[in-house]
Amino acid sequence: MAKAPVLTPQADDFPRWYQDLINKAELADNGPVRGTMVIRPYGYGLWERMQQEMDQRIKGVGAQNAYFPLFIPQSYLTREAEHVEGFAPELAVVTHAGGKDLEEPIVVRPTSETIINEYFSKWVQSYRDLPLLINQWANVVRWELRPRLFLRTTEFLWQEGHTAHATQEDARVFAARIQRDVYADFMENVLAMDVVLGRKTVKERFAGAINTLTLEGMMGDGKALQLGTSHELGQNFAKAFHTQYLSKEGVQEHVWQTSWGSTTRMIGALVMMHGDDHGLRVPPRLAQTQAVVLAIKDGDGVVEKVREVGDRLRAAGVRVQVDDRTDTPFGRRAVDWELKGVPVRVEIGPRDLENGTAMLARRIPGGKEPVAIDSLADLLPKVLEEDQARLLQESRERRLARTVEVRTIGEAAEAAATGWARIPWADLGPEGEAKLAEQSVSVRCLVAEDGSVPAADDAPGTIAIVARAY
Repeated sequence: MAKAPVLTPQADDFPRWYQDLINKAELADNGPVRGTMVIRPYGYGLWERMQQEMDQRIKGVGAQNAYFPLFIPQSYLTREAEHVEGFAPELAVVTHAGGKDLEEPIVVRPTSETIINEYFSKWVQSYRDLPLLINQWANVVRWELRPRLFLRTTEFLWQEGHTAHATQEDARVFAARIQRDVYADFMENVLAMDVVLGRKTVKERFAGAINTLTLEGMMGDGKALQLGTSHELGQNFAKAFHTQYLSKEGVQEHVWQTSWGSTTRMIGALVMMHGDDHGLRVPPRLAQTQAVVLAIKDGDGVVEKVREVGDRLRAAGVRVQVDDRTDTPFGRRAVDWELKGVPVRVEIGPRDLENGTAMLARRIPGGKEPVAIDSLADLLPKVLEEDQARLLQESRERRLARTVEVRTIGEAAEAAATGWARIPWADLGPEGEAKLAEQSVSVRCLVAEDGSVPAADDAPGTIAIVARAY
């Protein structure tokens, strides 16, 4: 009788495969309140690495970290009409606290444009105070009707950036810089994720923005996932909150603003873009454990050698974990590390010691080969970089292979059943976008013919990327 697979095969049931992997790789559990999640240590370790890499890039463009309250007076949200209308169905509102009804209901933070503007209006007085570049790492609550771990949860973790500028051009350039130099650089060079940079249609814009820039990735089943957004807010919030500055010419002007965010959804994307039927495949630059050194069994100096190899690899700059739990069967441990997607396993047993070799198992391309123990410190950094590049290449090849050029709404909907479609925006337009939405197909973003981000929705040659999405 054939042994049952550890995970439901992707080809049989992709959503079930995803849930199996989240559970068996020990990434997260469902929380006690519907739509919430408990992020387990291995999953949180991935988020910590993401935070570290993102935080470096955010600070690299000049933003500073701050923190704003979780509770926001409901009246703040009503000051910007599009904003409150866009978020109204998702709000969690506190009306009773401290044993009595509150005089004013309090909203649990769905995003922080309103409360941050309340303080920007106090902090910005003169052109000398601009640009003001703030980021916060926080949690937010958006009441989710169809929750799925990491992808759509009622509470999730994220970073949200908020900036104020003297001119519209300064804000426009900064929003594009976040999309390109922070998000795209991180996603491609750390997460090894192929992403398409574009702008959202009017229908898909952030509530209260005049333009939304997005990064879209193709998952293993051909669906799209929005991985990060950067918004030009214009002066909408500045006017609602009287965020003004005295210009060099001595004139009171409203600031121009941006906001931008990325979330723990990226962990879900990591699973769905790189995972396979054996589990996760974690990009080496992201992995908190890049290599695990396993003792196959005790005796003959194996455990001592495993620990020695671990020390050598750490000295070579590799993030290493030593697994010398020889009271647990080797096969079970090997499967667990494979499920967790650790890029490299170095397996050492008594016979390997006799030969001066170790078995090198590479998670990303697969396969094993014996290598000299003394060569590991030089070899592994090269192997890890090769496998980092391989993951990015695979994700890009998948997108290109499953993207179809079309000219009609029918062709676009048909292509979206298994992948993405590219259709001239002039052939689709808002009416065609609405017809696709009736079939659960959306315009993920608009791009220029050369792949760049168009300056306007109606720019000549603009292409709509159409797909089913998570």
